[in-house]
Amino acid sequence: MLPTIEVEIDAQGQVHPVGLGKPLPAGRALLTPLANEESLLSESVLAEDWLKPSEDEAWTYLQPVR
Repeated sequence: MLPTIEVEIDAQGQVHPVGLGKPLPAGRALLTPLANEESLLSESVLAEDWLKPSEDEAWTYLQPVR
């Protein structure tokens, strides 16, 4: 399994490992940004619309045929 490390990204876009104790090696990596506070706060408001039966009906054409 590939390791997962926590990083901070500064205002210039530089990536800094958190608690690693050494610099990251040169190379490539995948980065998954964690949700920000705004997206977490809006999720419950958006869910009110997402969970309506009319929303399910509106998207049925994208569901696979059974």
